[in-house]
Amino acid sequence: QVQLVESGGGLVQAGGSLSLSCAVSGSVISINNMGWYRQAPGKQRELVATITSGGIPDYADSVKGRFTISRDNAKNTVSLQMNSLKPEDTAAYYCNVVYRYSIWKSPVEVWGQGTLVTVSS
Repeated sequence: QVQLVESGGGLVQAGGSLSLSCAVSGSVISINNMGWYRQAPGKQRELVATITSGGIPDYADSVKGRFTISRDNAKNTVSLQMNSLKPEDTAAYYCNVVYRYSIWKSPVEVWGQGTLVTVSS
């Protein structure tokens, strides 16, 4: 069974930086898109950033120029470097991975348990 192990997050002052990391645990034959989503209290979950298997990133407009997503295909990990953090970045951040465990099966999506990022003003 594939699981995602997230690390990072915490409390930081506005203008500061944090880094999140997510590792795929379990047997996969390939990983497609990897990404980060976030959900603030009382709000819907939203896309933060994704990265394709070929390393092409995509960002929400609200984080462009401040956040950087990267992946290590050899280690099956995805990271999110967050700079110039703002109080409105406060949310639970969730790792998301689409993978294949069999060439005979369709890709499967899995979510991490979430890690909290709190940005104080």
